[in-house]
Amino acid sequence: MELAHSLLLNEEVCGQLGDHQRAAFIFEWLSFLKRLLPTADRVEMKQNQKNLVDQLTRVLMGSPGPPTRQLLSQCFALLYKIGDPFLATITIDKCNDIIRSRDDSPSFLPTRLAAIACLGAIYEQLGRLLGKTFSTVVANLMKTLKSAESQGRYEIMLSIEKILRGLGPSALPCHRDVYKVARICLTDRAMPVRCAAAKCLLELQREAVFLWTSELENMANICFRAFEGSNYDVRVIVSKLLGTILATALMAKQGTAPRQGPWRSSLEEVMALLWGGFLRGGGGGSFLRASGDMLKRGSSVSRDVRVGITQACVVFISCLGSKWLEYNFMTLLALVLELVSYPRVIQNPAEAACCRCCISFILRATVGRLLGERSQVLAAKEICRVIAKQKMAVDATLSDSNMENRLSATDVAVSQHILVCTLQELGSLILGLGSTAESLLQDPSAGLLDAVTSVLLDPSAVARLTAAWCLRCVSVAVPAQAAGLMDRCLERLTALKSCPEAVAGYSAAIAALLGAVQHCPLGIPHAKGKVVLGLAEDLLRSASQNSRLALQRTQGGWLLLSALMTLGPAVMVHHLPRVLLLWKCTFPLSIQELHSECGRGDAFTWQVMLEGRAGALCAMKSFFLHCRDLMNDEVIGRLLAPLTCAIALLTQLPALIKCYGTQVKNASVMFRLRIYEVLSLLPPKSYEESFGILMKQLLSDLTGLESPECTGLTLLLSFCHTSDAPLLGLATSDTDHLFIEEQLHSGSGAGAGSLEHDPFTIHQLPLDVPLPLPPSCCLSQATVQLFGLLFPHMAGAQSTQILDQFSNSLRQLKASRQQNAHIHMASALCCGLKCLGSGHRGLLPEDVRKPALRLLLGALESGSEPLRCAAAEGLARLVQAADDAAFTVSVTQINFDKLKLVRDAASRSGHALALGTLYRYMGGISSPQHLNACVGILFTLSQDSTAPEVQVWALHSLSLLIDCAGAMSHAHVKPTFSLVLRLLLTVPSAQVEVLQSLGRCLNALITTLGPDLQAEGPFRSLCLMGCAVMQDSSDCLLQAQAISCLQQLHMFAPRYVDLSSLVPCLCGILLDYSVLANLCSSYLSLRRAVVACLRQLAQREAVEVSEHAVTLVKDLPRRDNSLLDITIKEIGLEGALFSLLDRESDLQLCQDLRETLSHMLGSMAMAKLSHWLKLCKDVLSASAETATAAAVETYQEEEGGDRADDDSIYTCMAESGSPFSHPRWSTRVFATECVCRIIAQCESGDPAHFDMALAQERRLQESADFLVLHLADLIRMAFMAATDPSKPLRISGLQMLLVIIHKFAALPEPEFPGHVLLEQYQANVGAALRPAFTADTPPDVTAKACQVCSAWIASGVVSDLVDLRRVHILLTSSLGKVQAVKEVQSQLYNESTITMESLAVLKAWAEVYIVAAQSPKQDEKPAWLLQPSDPSAQPPVNPAGNGLLRLVQADLSTLSRLWLAALQDHALLNLPHEYAVQLPATGGTFYTAETAEQARRHYSSSWAAILHATALWLNSMGFIVLDEGPANLSRPVTPTSMGQSTSLASIRSPEDINAERFYLILGISMEFLCSPHSDSQMENITYCLHTLHALFDVPWPRSKIGNDQTLSVELLSVLHRLIVTRESPGVQLAVLELVRQVVCAAQERVREKRHSAEVDDGAAEKETLPEFGEGHDTGGLVPGKSVVFGALQLCLCVLVRKLPRLSPKLTGSNPVSSRPPLALGHGDYQLVSAALTILSELPSICSPEGSVSILPSILYLLMGVHRELLLQPPGPALGLAVSVTLQALRVVLLSPMARAEKCQGAWAHLFRCALNTLMDFWDSEEVFHGVNEISRLTILTIFLRLAGPEVTTVQPLLARSISKFQGCLECKDPVVLSQTYKLLLSVFQSPAAAVAVSFIQVLGGALVGHLQAIEKRRPQNTEEMQAVLAGVRALETLVSTAEEEHRSQLVPILLHILISFLLDENALSSASTAARSLHESALQDLMRIGPQHSALFKALMLSFPSMKARLRAAIMGNQENMKAKAAVCPVLSKKSPTIQLKTNFL
Repeated sequence: MELAHSLLLNEEVCGQLGDHQRAAFIFEWLSFLKRLLPTADRVEMKQNQKNLVDQLTRVLMGSPGPPTRQLLSQCFALLYKIGDPFLATITIDKCNDIIRSRDDSPSFLPTRLAAIACLGAIYEQLGRLLGKTFSTVVANLMKTLKSAESQGRYEIMLSIEKILRGLGPSALPCHRDVYKVARICLTDRAMPVRCAAAKCLLELQREAVFLWTSELENMANICFRAFEGSNYDVRVIVSKLLGTILATALMAKQGTAPRQGPWRSSLEEVMALLWGGFLRGGGGGSFLRASGDMLKRGSSVSRDVRVGITQACVVFISCLGSKWLEYNFMTLLALVLELVSYPRVIQNPAEAACCRCCISFILRATVGRLLGERSQVLAAKEICRVIAKQKMAVDATLSDSNMENRLSATDVAVSQHILVCTLQELGSLILGLGSTAESLLQDPSAGLLDAVTSVLLDPSAVARLTAAWCLRCVSVAVPAQAAGLMDRCLERLTALKSCPEAVAGYSAAIAALLGAVQHCPLGIPHAKGKVVLGLAEDLLRSASQNSRLALQRTQGGWLLLSALMTLGPAVMVHHLPRVLLLWKCTFPLSIQELHSECGRGDAFTWQVMLEGRAGALCAMKSFFLHCRDLMNDEVIGRLLAPLTCAIALLTQLPALIKCYGTQVKNASVMFRLRIYEVLSLLPPKSYEESFGILMKQLLSDLTGLESPECTGLTLLLSFCHTSDAPLLGLATSDTDHLFIEEQLHSGSGAGAGSLEHDPFTIHQLPLDVPLPLPPSCCLSQATVQLFGLLFPHMAGAQSTQILDQFSNSLRQLKASRQQNAHIHMASALCCGLKCLGSGHRGLLPEDVRKPALRLLLGALESGSEPLRCAAAEGLARLVQAADDAAFTVSVTQINFDKLKLVRDAASRSGHALALGTLYRYMGGISSPQHLNACVGILFTLSQDSTAPEVQVWALHSLSLLIDCAGAMSHAHVKPTFSLVLRLLLTVPSAQVEVLQSLGRCLNALITTLGPDLQAEGPFRSLCLMGCAVMQDSSDCLLQAQAISCLQQLHMFAPRYVDLSSLVPCLCGILLDYSVLANLCSSYLSLRRAVVACLRQLAQREAVEVSEHAVTLVKDLPRRDNSLLDITIKEIGLEGALFSLLDRESDLQLCQDLRETLSHMLGSMAMAKLSHWLKLCKDVLSASAETATAAAVETYQEEEGGDRADDDSIYTCMAESGSPFSHPRWSTRVFATECVCRIIAQCESGDPAHFDMALAQERRLQESADFLVLHLADLIRMAFMAATDPSKPLRISGLQMLLVIIHKFAALPEPEFPGHVLLEQYQANVGAALRPAFTADTPPDVTAKACQVCSAWIASGVVSDLVDLRRVHILLTSSLGKVQAVKEVQSQLYNESTITMESLAVLKAWAEVYIVAAQSPKQDEKPAWLLQPSDPSAQPPVNPAGNGLLRLVQADLSTLSRLWLAALQDHALLNLPHEYAVQLPATGGTFYTAETAEQARRHYSSSWAAILHATALWLNSMGFIVLDEGPANLSRPVTPTSMGQSTSLASIRSPEDINAERFYLILGISMEFLCSPHSDSQMENITYCLHTLHALFDVPWPRSKIGNDQTLSVELLSVLHRLIVTRESPGVQLAVLELVRQVVCAAQERVREKRHSAEVDDGAAEKETLPEFGEGHDTGGLVPGKSVVFGALQLCLCVLVRKLPRLSPKLTGSNPVSSRPPLALGHGDYQLVSAALTILSELPSICSPEGSVSILPSILYLLMGVHRELLLQPPGPALGLAVSVTLQALRVVLLSPMARAEKCQGAWAHLFRCALNTLMDFWDSEEVFHGVNEISRLTILTIFLRLAGPEVTTVQPLLARSISKFQGCLECKDPVVLSQTYKLLLSVFQSPAAAVAVSFIQVLGGALVGHLQAIEKRRPQNTEEMQAVLAGVRALETLVSTAEEEHRSQLVPILLHILISFLLDENALSSASTAARSLHESALQDLMRIGPQHSALFKALMLSFPSMKARLRAAIMGNQENMKAKAAVCPVLSKKSPTIQLKTNFL
């Protein structure tokens, strides 16, 4: 195909190809030419224009296919537009000649069609440049139209449309002629011709004024006739035409054109015209001139017409726009509702329901989509007025006794339908508005609640139910209204029990409100359930007391019970016994009693009884659906008794119906429906004994055909596979018109659904208005479902008998009755096979397969498409159930044979589909032979152009087969590609179903090839060509398939998908504003495909996608790009997607839009930070004009002048020029989430995002943008969201504010040192928080605000206590609310919300107290403790020092009691289920017993901070706190009772109280730390560790843990598990600190015991004292019972994880591995240090024998850690770790156990081993230099000084030690030498004289030699000088420690060395600084040492005169220097000051 990419066609290559390949080659060349021409050089183009024209003409004459001719016409037009346009006349003449040709052969038809297409494209591009030639062309086309076939008519209409578009006003002479032919084609029998004619007229109306003036009525009538028998595409385009013309007529002005006949311009006349068509259809005559008899004629109007007119009405209003709708809504509403005032549209319930659906669709599609939230509120008020007006009229009619003034029955019916329509729209509006509708509910002028509740007394059942649903919408949108509305309805129902309408209406309202609780997280008070149950019982008991009210009370009672079940098991568990008793009393107690009651009663009694039992069964159904947790064996057993009687009653129903007639028959239908629904929810085994009765009744229902209207899609759709849905013609299933189009595709004659069909749906889960189908239709579905459930449980013989009965019944029926029965039976069988295949109940018996196969094969040949699809699915399930390869082959062969014999299209289609579906559930095709045979047959059927239906089904089956075969189908990929491409290029564009099947085949091929598409080969180019063909189609579904294919291709081969052409194409489809803003694409599936593709593209190339989207604006025609220009250019593609998100309502599409925006934000936000923030700000500020400003003004008035600065910051007025117009609250919530994502993304980016000084500096140097520069905008956005009327937006705004506080709290203000950035926004934060603490604020908002308050106070931003008090007072008020909550009488929400709010307040106070309490202790905190705040937050700054603590201190007494009470509640609720009996019967302090389950999740989110705060409080009080009782509290706080009575608690000792508190805190902490669920609980883990640390920081709790060894071991075990499972360094450090505290507690315990024993036994008997500590006399440490073992195990775990070479198991047998050590960080060093500190303390808690047991491990670890640390790179952290290691060794060496009599020898031996190990390590490894050598020598010195003589005097060890010092003395490094001298000095002073003597004897001479050599080589730097001085000190120490007889020999040596350091006067002046310093130091030492040894000193001087002279010279020089310095000092002191003070002021 690459050879086709040239300007001129490569005719040589083209001529060598076959016909099909040549067609593809030409198509590829034309596609390339179309892309090349706009960018080609004009000069070159003109040079090649003639050759191009010739080649294109030859293509034209070559019978091109439909896609090729479209490309050919576009290339012709572009060529003449870019090149010489005057040559176009030649092509025009050529095309005219072709069109005039008399050749009518089929082979010439493509050429003629191509010529027609070329004419249209040329005139569209060149227009008026072609002069007057258009008249001839148009005349020629219209002449040809008269004799043209459907394809010709279609192309001629499209061509004329393009001619009109190109000519514009110049085509005026032919407008009338075009109108005449187009109006004829608008009613053509071919649907594509109608679509083309409508497009032509749509283009014509732009310039032809007469269409919307004189011909307006005729145009309307033509459109009405076009709707008759139309398909969806026709209805869409014709409704667009009709709506546009009507809108143009209404907007046109009088002077636009001369008046031509009657000119309709008023809204009333336009609507009358539409409603005339709605009433009379497409008949002739004027509606205004029609007589009353015409309106009352009996013929009904086609639903196609009414649906089309409904869509036209929506288009009409949409064209007029949202502003027009706002101003004219009142008039429009009256005119729309006028439709139901005509008797013909409400002559029967089905017609009335359809009419109501039409009105609801008009209102939803206009009011719900065009209007913003403020306008919707105004519209809702107007609807309320209409409702009130209608209800007043009905009430007046019912109460007026004057018959003349009373309305007729028809008028009452009209009012009923108006009420239903308005109430449905009002409910939908309120649902969409959400919590912003609260202002509407509180507006007294609207009177919404009064108006709606008044309808509950309406005589019409459907009006009452719709009013109840509207109240449900109110409750869902504004949950605060639920409890009040329920109380109101309960009160009215109790007062009006004698009114039938009141009983029915108010019971439905209560049921609806109960159903709404499923959507309200805050719930309703628990007591409401008990009240409703009591009322329901009362209604059921009193039903028999009044026959006039019996039916209503029975239905109402069971309706209330059924709705009560939706509250869930948490509520129903308390009422279940009473409900079970009601069910028991409703049914007979036995079968005998049932038979006896059948002989009693009349028709009315049986109707009431059956309705009551049906209601009871419906309540059971609701119980099974919503209370599954309560369905245990006992409950099911108690329900089986009434169910058995209900099943037995089924056998009596025929006799009752025969006896009492229709009245009982209708009730029996509902009863059967309910029993079937209930049994479908129960395990079939539970009612197995009733299978016979049930199956007999089911067979009767399936074959009796009581509901023949409920067939087709209504019944079969659920049994057809989703992939087969395209075959059913469900083009409307993915459109915005689904609600109204369902009236045409429901497959039933029952009309639209309506609430009166099943009142029990009022409380179901979906939010949309319930529209249940008639009971007879629902019964068919329930029958099929239950049959399918029972069929797998039947025996083989019974199943065979059932299927034979099906066949016999079918043979006895004829025509439509046979088809309806076949549908029922096939559906039932499919359902049974589906249950059998998915239930794994074993293989299907052989004798059952044949009748099942016979039934399904018969259905495969049916004329019903849904039945054929269901039969194919049934065959697949049959093969799956049989699981027999031979049976599968036989079924396949049967289909082969059938396809050879049958000739009708329906049979061939069914068997073709069966070939593709047969292996659907078999895991693939195992036999290549079967695959080859199936593919061969399907190939043949796919090419049968005489039967398009067969082509569609065969191609669809082929796509299924390719999907199923997988890799096995690779052999068929190439021929399949050829077939698909050939058909795509040849199939007429009108056969869209065939093209769509080809698209599915192409999709399956791409999936099969997968990544192979990246390889070189023809398949990729074929895929792209196929996608291009489908993209150019006018069918939306085909375009969606093309986009899906390109999306898959992009996934497998992204390099080969051209985004520069794909992205503009996607955006053009998605954002097509050419006509209507809300109808960008009528096909939801196309929009879904576009957004899904954009989502995938944005994941990888978000930046490229955004850039390519901008090119869309440039490529669009000028008249269509104005709105796109605003959308794309100003706010980018992301802004356009935001706008689309605001308009869309489809959940999946909105989710894809959010994900697309999230991907784009993730890729682009950093590069375009200002753009994204401005985009989010525009979205948030566009709707914030009035509500927030009003709130601010209110607070200003309430708070006075001191708050003015808080609230005057933002008034939140919308900025002018915002691209968003009143976005909905859900869009604004998403915008706040985007801002939070931007902040999180910046956190992991450039540090300058959170550094103002750095950001400002870099902003000056480079064009960069940083988040901190937009802090004001972030605060503004958070403020706007937090103060919005919408509750979800308020919560999102508060969350955003919380994120801002966490991220920016610690950022300093560079312009004002000592201050932080957020300090200037204190007023804004306060103003944003205060509305959340008002009395009417929902609890979840207040809870979130408390979290923000605590974060703000704890952040340290506010340093002034006066400013801090502004937020503190909010928490104080909330604390008061927590205490007084029991006194609140009126409760709006569930009791668990009180728990949520109370715990949120206590948690906030706890977080504040934690910061306040820890601030004074920051300096005392161990280095390894974490900050207690949120891990994601910045470390808090100390807020106002101790001032914050003083603020909290005032409420601390109350808080402590509440905290303890909350912890007690949490502990009780966390008890296992087996201890549930220990829970208090009345609940806890903050929860009630009924809401314990709901309360658990609130405790789980709050307990940790409360626990930590409680521990800190107890820590501050020293744990010496007496329980003073709940003083000054309004609620009973019993934090220490733990389930006991207060009288018992009051007499307990303080020790007991403190013990309970201790164990409460410790137990909660350990319970959580035992099994923390995930890393998301890291904050709680940190809280628990800090809690335990604070707890054990006090002596009393430490003694408790120390005295309980079992508890200590348990705690260590928990900590060990925690340190193994959590990698956080902070957590591990905190764990080690706790281990240290546990060891400290054990030390204190052992110390106390030893002291007590010493005191008791006396000092004289210390030798006989018992040994305390672990190990006792044996030295054994039992794992799991030993604190020492647990601590040792934990420390070993830490050390081995950080230093793996310590473990021989990890490094082999040799602990010294050749593997390099792991580099450690600062945190690792801290962990190692902490572990070593703990290790060193372990011997102190052991007995002597026990210490011997653990000492080897401790010494091994100490030596090993020291060795590993010395291999690390040097650094400050390393030095600290090494010093800790040395200190740990000192502690071990100085341990009292080392000197204990029992273990002294063992310790000495182990010390010798350790010292020997140290030497071995030293010798085995490389020579260490620098700090490592010093460290080695230091540890050796520690051993030599601290270990006993029995260790250090061992000759081999001593000799090796001396050799190590000798080696270091020979080192040339002055630093090492200096430290060696110092350590040697320490050794010389060793307590072990033998060690000191040995070192002196061996190393003394070397030391003297080193010092004597200094005279020859003076030190050159400070390090060398320091080494010399250290050597001098060592030598001085040696002299001082020598014996007296030797000292006289050593002192002269020392003096001699010191004198040698002195310099003469000449040398001193030129000496280095180091030598001069050495000289001075030596002189000072001589002056100090000389007097000490004066005799020796004098003798030395006398003996060595030279020394004396040197010394004298040095002393004199020193004296002269001192005199010189003394002379300088007075001069300096007398120097005058540099600043003269003025003293003379005269």
